[in-house]
Amino acid sequence: MRLVQLTDLHLHADPQALSRSGVPYRQFLAVMDAIKQEAPDLVIVTGDISQDDSAQAYALAVEQLNRLACPWHWLPGNHDQRPMMEAVHPLAEALMLNEWRLLLLDTQVPGAPGGALGSDKLAALAAQLDRQTAPTLIAMHHPPVEVGAAWMDAIGLEDKDAFWQLIGRYPQVKVVLFGHAHQAYAEQKALNGFSVSVYGSPATADQFLPHARAFAVDEAARPGYRVVDIEGADWHTRIERVAS
Repeated sequence: MRLVQLTDLHLHADPQALSRSGVPYRQFLAVMDAIKQEAPDLVIVTGDISQDDSAQAYALAVEQLNRLACPWHWLPGNHDQRPMMEAVHPLAEALMLNEWRLLLLDTQVPGAPGGALGSDKLAALAAQLDRQTAPTLIAMHHPPVEVGAAWMDAIGLEDKDAFWQLIGRYPQVKVVLFGHAHQAYAEQKALNGFSVSVYGSPATADQFLPHARAFAVDEAARPGYRVVDIEGADWHTRIERVAS
């Protein structure tokens, strides 16, 4: 099973619209071309599809994602309009990946750059994990860890401590993927006698400068995506970059 994560497209209605360091739609197309060569079994998009709240931006994304030779799923980021997403492609919450379980969490807090799950979503997550003991991969938009950039850590997952307290009861959780940070990231999160691999992916749009105290774009970093190869109970992951 090969899963590919792409994230933070930040598309506009105008496909020629500029971002801080490039043309998001053009960069998205370059990433999509590279992803097709990976022959994935599933693609997940971990939020921030649109930058301008336009239906046209979602239509551009769906047009290209539907050209993949595999299923794809997405979840909302802080920039997204959930009704617009649901109008053109469903928002799944749980999928089976052969012997693995994939849970897609909505961490959006409408109108806020940071994210949270809240008590209801945490309870729903616990119920999902109680029902299924298969090895589990969780995907979300906001980082449930501090990535080392002060400004970004201030707008990550607000209730990350509650999230990890819950996950500490479920050793079947093996991997957590997130977006939002616009940079590659990897950490082993130690819990109650087991650990969870936590990974962030580069954006398809602008990249953010790692370890910055204030917002800064990494002009030298290229757009990219993450590949996760799952074999039985094991997995391997890598980051790939494309020319922007």
